[in-house]
Amino acid sequence: MALPGSLRRQPANRGLVSHCTHHHIVVFLLTFFSYSLLHASRKTFSNVKVSISSQWTPSCLNSTAPELRPYELWNSSHLFPNAEEATLFLGTLDTIFLISYAMGLFVSGIVGDRLNLRWVLSFGMCSSALVVFFFGTLTEWLHFYNKWFYCCLWVVNGLLQSTGWPCVVAVMGNWFGKAGRGFVFGLWSACASVGNILGAFLASCVLKYGYEYAFLVTASVQFAGGVIVFFGLLTSPKEVGLPELGADEDDSVEEDANRPLMGNDDADDDDRNYSIQATDTDHQPKAIGFFQACCLPGVVLYSLAYACLKLVNYSFFFWLPFYLSNNFGWKEAEADQLSIWYDVGGIIGGTIQGLISDVLQKRAPVLAISLLFAVGSLFGYSRSPNSKSINAVIMTITGFFIGGPSNMISSAISADLGRQDLVKGSSEALATVTGIVDGTGSIGAAVGQYLVSLIQENLGWMWVFYFFILMTSSTVLFISPLIVREIKLLLHERRLRMLAE
Repeated sequence: MALPGSLRRQPANRGLVSHCTHHHIVVFLLTFFSYSLLHASRKTFSNVKVSISSQWTPSCLNSTAPELRPYELWNSSHLFPNAEEATLFLGTLDTIFLISYAMGLFVSGIVGDRLNLRWVLSFGMCSSALVVFFFGTLTEWLHFYNKWFYCCLWVVNGLLQSTGWPCVVAVMGNWFGKAGRGFVFGLWSACASVGNILGAFLASCVLKYGYEYAFLVTASVQFAGGVIVFFGLLTSPKEVGLPELGADEDDSVEEDANRPLMGNDDADDDDRNYSIQATDTDHQPKAIGFFQACCLPGVVLYSLAYACLKLVNYSFFFWLPFYLSNNFGWKEAEADQLSIWYDVGGIIGGTIQGLISDVLQKRAPVLAISLLFAVGSLFGYSRSPNSKSINAVIMTITGFFIGGPSNMISSAISADLGRQDLVKGSSEALATVTGIVDGTGSIGAAVGQYLVSLIQENLGWMWVFYFFILMTSSTVLFISPLIVREIKLLLHERRLRMLAE
């Protein structure tokens, strides 16, 4: 008995290995490190919050600062009367950044589908590097402190940094098909975690000279990376004469490799002639519209789920070093280095879970299981003792179960959503769909950062972790329809295979 086309599975890495060239490797590395550098500059801000808070409050309130006379001269430029107000403003800056970043993602995805992805990505990297330099380095060198100026710079930085993720995911989607996508994108999506590690390492190395040098180093490296991307990145295989994904309709392996996981397998044969894009009349399909992208199956549900999950993930990103210093009294440089273990867990989690989802050819059940374990790990981490080794172990486990699903949704699943049957043959949907998913996630993260600062100030850190548990549970709730559907498909496929045998 022959199996239906949707059940004839190719080995996860067959299409990947047979079509991999040195161009694929270069694209993988350039997109990986370009986004790593963007994340490194963001991580710098979270890693130096304690130093910034001390600089922005009077020296008489800082036990580590020398008492200088006359008082009026040395404290006239400080922004806040105490550390609590400075901390609240730092949380406000996180919220401002994420709101502008979220708004920018919706626009950047549309722009990326209509302009050269290499130009957009390079412009965003170089311009953002200049803004980071002005924010953290130039203002400190000139002793210029102004809340409104900081807010304006961080709005601009959020808009510029939003060009990164939709562009790099779209480029990766152009080069790598569904064959092994969960594993490849799971490994590649470690770029954010590697950026966090790189940012923490650079900041901890130069923090003793002043927080402004942490901004200077990361901004310089990011600017150099933008220049390299401009001259070296290939946005699609056709630029070097290689066939585009899905171009060979007669190649059954490639056809299967580019059929996304998001489509309804039962309706494959009925809906083959329906497509948003008129691929038979136009050799260069036009970019998909914003509302068309929102109506694609799974986009809204995954976007809402990612809003909850990114809130938790970015809260660790922005507040973990501050939490370790504030709650346990550890030195800022030590807290920066210890926070790396959360990202290590995310790297491992994204890769392993992506590989498992490739084997199952279903994403939602893998996410659900990981997030259920994440609830337990969050509860355990909230009660971590004052021990760096124990804290690092539980932190790594937490990163595995939270960072892994976050990486999957923002990369592999976004690529699946942008490559489903309704837009087959159109790579120009990838950046738009990615912008919608990541933009919605960033809105949730933006609201969350302000809520974290309020909850911590009024109720304490334990209630912050209860809030994280609630948001993680909400993530599972939003994707529950997809979980039920994909589990039914798995059981249906198993029954068909048993009958075929």
